[in-house]
Amino acid sequence: MSSSTVHSGPWFGDFGGSFAPETLMASLLELEEAWKGIGQTPEFKEELSDLLCNYAGRATPLTHARRMSEELGCELWLKREDLLHTGAHKLNNALGQALLAKKMGKTRILAETGAGQHGVATATVCALLGLECVIYMGEVDAARQKPNALRMELLGARLEVVKHGQKTLKDAINEAMRAWVSDPEAHYLLGSALGPHPFPALVAGFQQVIGEEALEQIQRQAGGLPDTVVACVGGGSNAIGIFRAFVQEDAVELIGVEAGGEGIETGNHAARFSGGEPGILHGCRTWLLQDEGGQILPTHSVSAGLDYPAVGPEHAELQALNRARYAWCTDREALEAFDTLSRLEGIIPALESSHALGWVRSHRDSLSGKRVLVNLSGRGDKDLASVFAQRDGGET
Repeated sequence: MSSSTVHSGPWFGDFGGSFAPETLMASLLELEEAWKGIGQTPEFKEELSDLLCNYAGRATPLTHARRMSEELGCELWLKREDLLHTGAHKLNNALGQALLAKKMGKTRILAETGAGQHGVATATVCALLGLECVIYMGEVDAARQKPNALRMELLGARLEVVKHGQKTLKDAINEAMRAWVSDPEAHYLLGSALGPHPFPALVAGFQQVIGEEALEQIQRQAGGLPDTVVACVGGGSNAIGIFRAFVQEDAVELIGVEAGGEGIETGNHAARFSGGEPGILHGCRTWLLQDEGGQILPTHSVSAGLDYPAVGPEHAELQALNRARYAWCTDREALEAFDTLSRLEGIIPALESSHALGWVRSHRDSLSGKRVLVNLSGRGDKDLASVFAQRDGGET
């Protein structure tokens, strides 16, 4: 990847592509043409910017976590996507795609969700723009993220609970894509920087506002660049959103943190770079968890948003180029970080974001004295039941 180039796809080195059924190719081409046409006009950009500012609440703040910095021995800064309307970074992409879909003449939106934040964001923008909304969510995720399931229904979305497979995000994506095949007049509002072209580049483009703001904010507030930028990685939209602004800054280390679950050695995790290999899933070639026969392996994470067997192809390229490093954080470490930030800073992080914080806590020695920027991708209200179930020795 050129340090001065932001990819528009379809390939990110050896990764990406568009491995989709023939019945979807016309819809994907229509979306690409609209993105490169309507989506690049000054009128579209101005309308989206207005919505991001005056409806969503951008720019989100950059917070110096002083007490946690003292405990860890580093200078810790948090990019506060938890303060965006609906409580996570997902709204950036949902607003962009839904606005584009409406200008394409679409009246119905299909979407998948894991942790529920993308579902809530999609239901929110559909209410705002007057679009019909159908959300697919695995039964396991719907149970452990019940507050978000209720929010989607309150916002007017129809929630379709997927009751087969692992009943998590992978299965929700499967069903949403099947629904799109039979309903090409709808728009599939994919929530992460993965899937067939143009979705990885499209979603990353709508999320890169995170990094653009953070780059300006940390230089102004801290007096210089961070040494390290850390973000959790499920599909990878929040991470690529902040990474893109720092890729050209060679002195800045980029760390993506996957879900280590119960530990890599147990097999109960969702760490694709630590336990997987390249393959094809949901329309693109990337790193994923699969067996010797190419069958997708079960995944595990305490966080629903990281419980997915593949990663976005732009991350796969960054890893191949050694421009970003991908580590992992266990459930236990993430839960400890969840508690620490809440107790020391009065900020309750999403369990997804807690993985990034958990990695920082477990690597405090090597980060001593450094300036560390963590993308706090969401707030943790949705996770309280899961966290307290863990404390009580139950299952989420």
